[in-house]
Amino acid sequence: MGDTDEQPLDKTSVVQSDTFKVRIAQAGEAPPCLVLLVGPANEVGRQWPLEATDLIIGRVPTAHVHIEDKSVSKSHAKLMVVGGEVSLIDLESTNKTIINDRILTPLQPYKLKNNDQIKCGNIILKFLERGNIETVSVAQTFNKALIDPLTGIHNRGALNAAGVDIFNKSRVLGHSLGVIVFDIDHFKQVNDTHGHPAGDFVLKELARVVRETLIRGNDYFARYGGEEFCLLVLGSAVKQIDEICERIRKTIQEHTFTFQGTTIPITISIGFSLIKQEDKGWSDIFARADKALYEAKHNGRNRVSSN
Repeated sequence: MGDTDEQPLDKTSVVQSDTFKVRIAQAGEAPPCLVLLVGPANEVGRQWPLEATDLIIGRVPTAHVHIEDKSVSKSHAKLMVVGGEVSLIDLESTNKTIINDRILTPLQPYKLKNNDQIKCGNIILKFLERGNIETVSVAQTFNKALIDPLTGIHNRGALNAAGVDIFNKSRVLGHSLGVIVFDIDHFKQVNDTHGHPAGDFVLKELARVVRETLIRGNDYFARYGGEEFCLLVLGSAVKQIDEICERIRKTIQEHTFTFQGTTIPITISIGFSLIKQEDKGWSDIFARADKALYEAKHNGRNRVSSN
């Protein structure tokens, strides 16, 4: 056979990529978890790590696996984690708990196996055992769908889901909830004068400054529009919210935004509102905060307004 017919053998070898190696390493440390397969559209793919015992699946906001669906009982089922093994107990739920087409007898534990599918009402979850590499890949896919690719913070879809959850927690725990919205003053002029790459830089840098220096770890920060941002703050009084807003406004005004050697002056307008007894959902608070933002812009920009 001539040289032209020979196939190079070295090209048939398979080498693990660094990314795959990292996933393997991460999977080795991953706890057992539940993944939502069927449920609210913006929650599909969400994971709940099972790192403690006596964890509740249910509609009550304090449940470890909290799913806002009327077919799920407030306390639908309980997970027990003992020695690395996970068992599930139906808590006499209205619409039953089903594992792989088997209806669980209420209050009788069932030991879960890898890839078991759990149906609670109309919701379907999948159980992944400790160290399953799918835990890492599913988490990365879900997180990517919730993150704004430009700024690296949560996007509008993630904000809408988190707003409902945080509002419910506020009601159950009796904590205040503040919604802060702000946008960049005259942002169109930034793009028109300096170009869209400069505008993108400003958005990224503003998000970085707020995320790294101005908010607490449990505050929820998202980009919900072009140059519009939202911050959900749980457990702070109106005076504290006002101080947070003023600190954000002042910090952005004094921060130096320099793109390709050109300094771009940036200010923001801010509106905020706190939860009220008559509020039916987090969108009621958001609407008031958005109205306050409009008032701040109408009254001259680079200021804080409340409603």
